Amino acid sequence: MMTVKQVSDLTGVSIRTLRYYDHIGLLSPADHTEGGYRLYDDAALEKLQQIMLFRELEFPLKEIIRIMESRSYDRKAALEQQIELLELKKQRLEELIGFARGIKVLGVRAVDFSAFDTSKIDEYTKRAREKWGDTQAYKEFEIKKRSDSENKQVMEDFMQLFAEFGELKNGSPESPEAQTMVKKLQDFITEHFYTCTDEILSGLGKMYAADGEFKENIDKAGGKGTAEFASAAIAVYCGK
Repeated sequence: MMTVKQVSDLTGVSIRTLRYYDHIGLLSPADHTEGGYRLYDDAALEKLQQIMLFRELEFPLKEIIRIMESRSYDRKAALEQQIELLELKKQRLEELIGFARGIKVLGVRAVDFSAFDTSKIDEYTKRAREKWGDTQAYKEFEIKKRSDSENKQVMEDFMQLFAEFGELKNGSPESPEAQTMVKKLQDFITEHFYTCTDEILSGLGKMYAADGEFKENIDKAGGKGTAEFASAAIAVYCGK
């Protein structure tokens, strides 16, 4: 048997919340001490685990009570459904991670994930939609969603382009080879991320050379000087 404080310390559920669950009939203690303090046994803790999974999936408390009090409630079946929903949340999170990795490399900074909280994925999806929902780039990205493994491959292929830029960096950014590489880069971004206009490409080129993190990643792929060379080649291509 565990006291309400011990259960709170173990699970992270506040004492106040546990008392509220008891009050609404969602989770009653197995017993009470002589002093009236709540005591929870293994069965109560097991039920709390189920409740926490439902809450993680953002089920309203009234809905959880209805589900768990139903005569047809099957704990095993419910767990399978919870696992499936959690897998969907995991998939969504992986998509967001892939999106963020793309932002990091490509230089698109319209979405802020600095306060990311995995328990509120839908909230942050909403924030992303609020910032990107009306832009063609976001709409195209939504269409081009990929699995985590596919995202990894795309990013590897993307960085390979800069490795190829690195092979040309000792030449002129105006050379036909360099300009062909710029067109190849632009086409890749359009195919895998969003329509990369000359204006967008020009802005990306400036960031590749100016931003320390972008420059570091590109130079890592193609060798020191690759970012500046690619930026110069892009500037020639875009006429800016």
